[in-house]
Amino acid sequence: MRSILHPGKPNPFSVQSSPGFADHCIAVLEPGRSLLQAMVESLAPFQATSAVLRLEGGAFEPFCYVMPALSQSPDHAVYFSERFNVAGRVRLETASVTYGVRKGQPWLHCHAVWVEPDGTRRCGHLLPEDIVVVEPIDADVSVLRDVVFSVEPDIETNFSLFVPINDLNSINSSPKSGEESLSESGVRAQSVYALRLSPNIDVCESVEKFCQANHIRQATILGGVGSTVGAVFDDGRVVEPFVTEMLIRQGTVRTASDNLLTAEIDISMVDYLGGISEGRLKRGENPVLVTFELVLSIDQVV
Repeated sequence: MRSILHPGKPNPFSVQSSPGFADHCIAVLEPGRSLLQAMVESLAPFQATSAVLRLEGGAFEPFCYVMPALSQSPDHAVYFSERFNVAGRVRLETASVTYGVRKGQPWLHCHAVWVEPDGTRRCGHLLPEDIVVVEPIDADVSVLRDVVFSVEPDIETNFSLFVPINDLNSINSSPKSGEESLSESGVRAQSVYALRLSPNIDVCESVEKFCQANHIRQATILGGVGSTVGAVFDDGRVVEPFVTEMLIRQGTVRTASDNLLTAEIDISMVDYLGGISEGRLKRGENPVLVTFELVLSIDQVV
């Protein structure tokens, strides 16, 4: 399996995790605000400190983004491209978002697929304070309880990254067999684990091993923002450019007929040369490049 050498010492915990609950809700990001502010306002009624979201439809103007890139400094193994500014109205196809806190303030990490005014379809990393919603965007939201994604320094990669931590403002408890919790609205919240995957571990196998260790037989992947060292799809296609960023379009973990866990993860991604690729990740062939954030909704346990 391919790998990447970062400048710092690897994290001894290759999978960082924290248990909690998730309330599912539907929201709309309203026009006239930056992506970050629109999200803060749309999540305010749910008192959300952290969440994962899937966005669809709507549009932005102005719009800008960055892509993954080679590093020009020994401080990082890989980095971001220069900023790309797009003139005109950009239509959002889909996006995956991790919403949490950075230095005590709301922040988000968003990878998206969009269509530019000339019809060009692209994928990349959105700059949440600099793009403005001009048409309403539908948001499928999983509001996290008892766990928060917080931006923290990472000694291995020299980036500051979202990691899941216990929400010290809540009463913490680990999800048990099919356990649910009543949210403030009285709706039953699903037990979840928030995860951060470190570099050089396979995305599918890491999720499978985590589920095995926590007696999870079936799970749904909520959210999903990260990067891999190139990519290999289950139909045999290979993405050779090794610096990529991606979003999970959908994902599940299931117990197969042989009683082994299998993760099926469908993604959209962009490589540092600008190529867009989509498909299902092949197990054992897709190591994390810098980080991968996702939430497992526990559907069935042993």
